[in-house]
Order: sequence, then C-alpha cells, then structure tokens
Amino acid sequence: MLASVQAGDNAGAEAYAKSQSKAAASLGIEYQFHKLPENVSDKSLVEFIQKLNSDKIVSGIIVQMPLPQHIDYKKISQFISPDKDVEGMHPSNIGKVLSGSAQIIPCTAAAVMELLNETGIDLYGKEAVVVGHSEIVGKPVCLLLLDKFATVTVCHIGTSKAGRLQEHVARAEVLIVAVGKAGLIKGEWVKEGAIVVDVGINRVNDKIVGDVEFETAQKRAGWITPVPGGVGPLTVTMLMRNVVRAARLQQEV
Repeated sequence: MLASVQAGDNAGAEAYAKSQSKAAASLGIEYQFHKLPENVSDKSLVEFIQKLNSDKIVSGIIVQMPLPQHIDYKKISQFISPDKDVEGMHPSNIGKVLSGSAQIIPCTAAAVMELLNETGIDLYGKEAVVVGHSEIVGKPVCLLLLDKFATVTVCHIGTSKAGRLQEHVARAEVLIVAVGKAGLIKGEWVKEGAIVVDVGINRVNDKIVGDVEFETAQKRAGWITPVPGGVGPLTVTMLMRNVVRAARLQQEV
C-alpha cells in the first residue's frame, strides 16, 4: 500500500495526489490519502509518519510537496523509513545513488533517465548540461548521468548571474532543465540535434508551459519533451515502480 500525506491545501499537490491514486488503482496498488491541517506541527507530522513506518500494511510513504512554510521538508524526509521512502529522498537512499547502488531512485530523476534511455542514446562521453541543482531533480540527475559516464555540467543561479548560461546550454548534446521559470532557456540556444528534457512546470496566462521555449527549441532539437505530458506522467510511473521495489525489499528483510 502507498500512503500519501499532505499538509494543508495546495491545488498542485492535490492534482499530483489524484494522478497517483489513478495510477495505483490501474496497477492494483492500494492507495491511502491522508490530509493533515495547514497548521500541523513538525512534531505531529513526524509522529504521523512514524506510525506509517510501523504499519506493516504500508509499503511506501510519500509526503506531498509543497509543505507549509513552517515545515522543513529536508528535516521531515529523514524520518521516513528508508525502505518505505518511495520518493528516494532519505539521505540513505541519496547516498546509494551516489555510490551507484540505489534501487529506490528519486522519481523525477528516474523519469528523466528513462526518457533518455528511450532515445537509444549512448551517454558515454556526451556533453550533458543540467540546469537547476535541486535535491529532488538536478543533483540526483547529475549523479545518474555521471554513472553513465556522461560529461556533466551543472548550471544554477550563479551561472545565470555570471552571464554564462547560454554558453553552457549551447554546447549541450543532452540538456536537462528543472528550474521552474517559464521560458528561461531560449529556443535558439539549443544545439542542433540535442536531446532536451524539460522538467519545469509553470502556469502562464492559464496555460501550462515548461522552462524551455518549446516552439523554437523543437525546430532545433533531435528530441524534446512537451509540457505538460512529458516528464510528469512518467514521474508518477516511476513512483509506482518504487512502491513495488520497496515492497519487495521489505519482504527480503
């Protein structure tokens, strides 16, 4: 069973939870959604998570983001049992990504790697540029690309302030963008034939768009993911894969 925990009201988190529930139902995975009040304390949230940790029926736990501002997700994630951490964000699981031995991989990062795999590209020696260095996407994607012997450059706000973002993007044979800023990457920056994976999700004038100027970029890219409909649905699939893997790992103990 997958237990989903949300604190407070957030339309994006609720939409993600609904897609999780739908995917779980299609795969025969039991799904329980737990909504806690906006003003839930760190202590109460941790106690609730610990109850789920000790519940033998629960195979996986996911805490929906974003959390209320008074709660530190990095702190909370450490209280999820590593073998039930289906988001792969517990320090123990991130450490296994670093060592190349992970079985539970952060969902969005796993989705990015699956998309790259589907293109048939051999990442060995390829120039890969990751724009964004978040714990959820950028950093784990960087580690996974390094494990495939890609030559990886990570760009962030410092790169942009130094005026060198375009320079790095322009040489990318593989470009991963996960910032959350609409149109950050101009289409004309994209290298001819590059593989572009746009993880960004932004609402602009009631329209969902990515971090890459899609219309221009698609004329230059060899492969490019759309927003919406690209990384998002596959991320849910990777979450379900992690639930199955977590259940199997718990049975082996």
